[in-house]
Amino acid sequence: MDLGLKDRRVILTGGSRGIGRATLELFAAEGAHLAFFSRRAEQVAETVQALAAKGVKVFGEPFDFTDTAAYRAWLDRAVAALGGCDIFVHNVSSSGMGATQDWEKTFLLDIRGAVDGIEVLTPHLAASGAGSVVFLSSTAAVETFIMPQAFNALKAALITYAKQLAQALGPKGIRVNVVTPGPIKFPGGNWSMIEQAMPDFYKATEAGFALGRFGTPEDVARAIVFLASPAAGYVTGTNLVVDGGFTKRVQF
Repeated sequence: MDLGLKDRRVILTGGSRGIGRATLELFAAEGAHLAFFSRRAEQVAETVQALAAKGVKVFGEPFDFTDTAAYRAWLDRAVAALGGCDIFVHNVSSSGMGATQDWEKTFLLDIRGAVDGIEVLTPHLAASGAGSVVFLSSTAAVETFIMPQAFNALKAALITYAKQLAQALGPKGIRVNVVTPGPIKFPGGNWSMIEQAMPDFYKATEAGFALGRFGTPEDVARAIVFLASPAAGYVTGTNLVVDGGFTKRVQF
């Protein structure tokens, strides 16, 4: 399916594995040009090579997000490398660092990363004429899960921020949506480690999916790329839950 993404310029935070990597792969398959960062230089190099082989422009740098000034400078470099920005996907999160209970780190990555990204990129998204923003939240934000922790609470705040942004940025021609994954499993990810360390908890969680399995990065990536694309051109302010029926709430 042609989603109308050829030559669109995508900036995605955190992209060498898991949901971020799967999303970059799908954008590249649609002909979009890409900018991303990740902490590990060897993973970044491999990802750049794999994506560039699809015939798109790729700007990837090893970057450890520890302060906002450096992050904003990285966003400026990404815009310069791509010649603008049509789509911003805020994917980087404390969960990828195993820091879901760390309030300062989760605020920096999950919240300030979104806020700074919007502040830096809004002029470029507006100039695009078809700007699109997708934030990544979590079902831990919409239902109680495991324990009280920073990740759950701040991912909930991110959903509210996105809804308000959708109203504020709509007149500039910028759409803002959220994709909220349930538990996602991939090699080296949190749930692969939980499967080994806490098999009973893993099995109990797996039993909670209406579709009978954990989600994959590709399951989530398809939703992200669709919402970011012109195929969803009249969708804004939406929180799309991608969880295989894991959450049980009724939402009207």
